[in-house]
Amino acid sequence: MRTVELVCSPGLDAEVRAVWDRLAAAGLPSLARNTHPTNRPHLTLATVDEFPPGVERRLAELFDAALPMPVTLDRVVVLDGSAPLVWLVQPTSALTALHAAVWDVLAEADGHRPWHAPGVWVPHLSLALRFRNADLRRARAVTGGQRPTGAFDAARSYDSTDRTVTPLTTP
Repeated sequence: MRTVELVCSPGLDAEVRAVWDRLAAAGLPSLARNTHPTNRPHLTLATVDEFPPGVERRLAELFDAALPMPVTLDRVVVLDGSAPLVWLVQPTSALTALHAAVWDVLAEADGHRPWHAPGVWVPHLSLALRFRNADLRRARAVTGGQRPTGAFDAARSYDSTDRTVTPLTTP
């Protein structure tokens, strides 16, 4: 499986990681406990089985033109009341257009995950997995209710087969 993700600017990354740490300190599920070196706050735009030839170059061109992109985080929710605790991302017209453009580039790829499709996708940064809806009030108190701003300043792809990350932007 290959993802297409936007990563947070350093300040926004630090704010999300601080919430991960506060959730863990409160005894709640948290991505702070995932110590794999690829674990970092990110916004997933698409997930497919494999990239067709030439896709990485086309995505890099797209991201080099679009980033950095301002972002504002919104409410903390449990998606579908079932599992991940997330910080919603306010969808701007620029973000929505970039998301659609990524899907156009990936049109020939196999194995699109339908929950990332335009019109269905809920932009968010994950805070915890396997989160209980019953703990949402406590999690919101821990996160503090702030709505941080920052930017998405780079893009990457995660390969679940070998658990590696490939940059999709020029450094």
